[in-house]
Formats: sequence, C-alpha cells, structure tokens
Amino acid sequence: MAIEANRTAEASVKGTMILLTRRADFSAAHYYWNDAWSANENERVFGKCSNRNGHGHNYTLEVTVEGEIDPVSGFVVDLKALKDIIEREVVQVYDHRHLNLEVPEFERMIPTTENIAIAIWKRLDGKISGARLHRVRVYEMPDLFADYMGEV
Repeated sequence: MAIEANRTAEASVKGTMILLTRRADFSAAHYYWNDAWSANENERVFGKCSNRNGHGHNYTLEVTVEGEIDPVSGFVVDLKALKDIIEREVVQVYDHRHLNLEVPEFERMIPTTENIAIAIWKRLDGKISGARLHRVRVYEMPDLFADYMGEV
C-alpha cells in the first residue's frame, strides 16, 4: 500500500513545470554615459544620472528557473547550489562596486537596469544544474525593475 501511494505521488509531479525564484541583494554605484555623445548631450538625455562621480542603489535581484519537480527530492533545483551560483557569479562581482569602473561587462555598456539584467543573465546562463534559467529581474528601486528572459 505504501509503495502504491509513493508511485501515485511520483506520477502526480512528473511532467509538471514549476517556476522557482531566488532573491539576492547587492549595492552598487553607476552612472549613465555614452562616450559617443558630448557632455551636454549626456546631461540632456541622462540628467543627473550622467554625473561621472556616480550614484548608488541597493539592488534586488530575482533569478527564476524552470524545471520539472524531482519526484524523489520534491525540488526543481538544489536551492543551496542556486544560492551559491548567484553569490559567486553576481553578488561577489557586483556588490559594493562601481559598475562602470570595476565590472568588465560595463566598460563599454551603460549599466542601466535593463543592461544589468542582461549581463546577469549572461553570467548565470548554463550554470544552473537541473533547471533552465527563465527570468532575471533586477530592481533598481522598489518601483523600478527590468525583466530579461533571454534571446527570443
């Protein structure tokens, strides 16, 4: 009887696609600047965000993965492994850094919320065992965030 109940539980989760989201926080500074434009044009387009001294944000990152539930563990992905990957690939690289000056991908790319989401996707894509990256959401402020879901 117990064996039959276990088979039923396994059958009920097999083939079920689940989205699982993990959050992390990091603080970083940045500024917006396009080297192809004059100082006046940068200030006109980016306003006070073009100040080359930069300004900071307390970012919140949400990483959503998708996959099937493992019938034995009940998990989509090893949660500690996911946390460790986010910590290693994003938080340790971005936290308390000036993105324009200290993070390689922003040497030539303006670190807007949109571009930060894309850069984080590239850092994480293919590194999460057992699940596929579904979405990266970066909050610059509680009322401003960008979602990136990979190439279409």
